[in-house]
Amino acid sequence: MSGHEVDMSRNPILTDEAFDPSHYGGTTTATRPSPAQEWEQAQAGGSAQNAAATQAADDAAMYSQAPPASVTTGRTMTMGGTAWATLLLLLLAGATGVYGWTTVTATQVGVDPQTGEPVVQATLNQPILLIVAMLVGLAFVILSRFKPNLSAIGGIGYALSMGYVLGAISHLYDAEWNGIVIQAILGTGSVFLVMLVLYGLRVLRATPKMVKMVTGAVFGILIMYLIAFVASLFGADMAFVYGPLGTGNSGGGLGILLSLFIVGVGAFMLILDFDFVEKGSKAGLPGYMDWYGAIGLMVTLVWIYLEMLRLLARLRS
Repeated sequence: MSGHEVDMSRNPILTDEAFDPSHYGGTTTATRPSPAQEWEQAQAGGSAQNAAATQAADDAAMYSQAPPASVTTGRTMTMGGTAWATLLLLLLAGATGVYGWTTVTATQVGVDPQTGEPVVQATLNQPILLIVAMLVGLAFVILSRFKPNLSAIGGIGYALSMGYVLGAISHLYDAEWNGIVIQAILGTGSVFLVMLVLYGLRVLRATPKMVKMVTGAVFGILIMYLIAFVASLFGADMAFVYGPLGTGNSGGGLGILLSLFIVGVGAFMLILDFDFVEKGSKAGLPGYMDWYGAIGLMVTLVWIYLEMLRLLARLRS
């Protein structure tokens, strides 16, 4: 990538490589340049002076409020279109989440002598189906990453499969900590709205420094998840990473700080997602990129919600 190109997507799964036509069979037409070319033209603005500008000038142009001229014929990506696509994906996830909730059986096995609250044991009725749904969701994200023009299919498939997963996991948490799901939904929604307002008011911007810091933190967290998973296979206590669901161990203060950090990183990931949607809309990218942006937002929101559940459970343990 040259110094004058902008990294369109900082999501670790949906990278800017997806805008290379070779990743989806070169579906461009003779009347319209490829998405990657459209983005480059929009950023360059057809100005010869941009090629000789300094890096500081590049950064200033990168975050300019003036939208570049549209380079796409037909329907183009819009912020409103991405918003509606994201809303539809959330509704679909909620619908299958209801079914996922029913696949968990909660049975009262006693009463806590100290608090007087009922002690509930939750059982996942279809554990294999849960694993399959998670893998299917990942497959749909990978499909969208390599073939952005199929993002509508990928986004809907991801929402349906992950909705089921979230419904089942949410019931497991709610059985042990009554009311925690509502708290997590409100917490996730609040994070989304706060970051959207801060981005809209330009209090927070997706500067190159922020992009590098957040992207590095995301990959660091993913590596930590992988290491913790491997270590747990050898009997290591990884409650500070995965707890407290099913372990009885919240991970202590370290676990709470880790969850707060991850939620914070997820919140700043939203800023990068908003930046991608805004710049893609101003560049006049093809209309199917509405779904590409929506699935990126969904991945981030799902991550924040799951970590919000973990954080609240640790605080209540």
